[in-house]
Amino acid sequence: MSFPSAATQLVDLAQGGGSNHESLDPLLTGGGALFVLLLLLWITTRFNRDR
Repeated sequence: MSFPSAATQLVDLAQGGGSNHESLDPLLTGGGALFVLLLLLWITTRFNRDR
């Protein structure tokens, strides 16, 4: 693969020509991941109490 053809593919990908799935909302995905991580943090702190 030559440099110009690789650069062309990268430009196409950067402009949104990639194979992103249309139904995946980045805000929903990020919010879900944040919720899961906060839930795991809360569970960890419940088990890690000093009694």
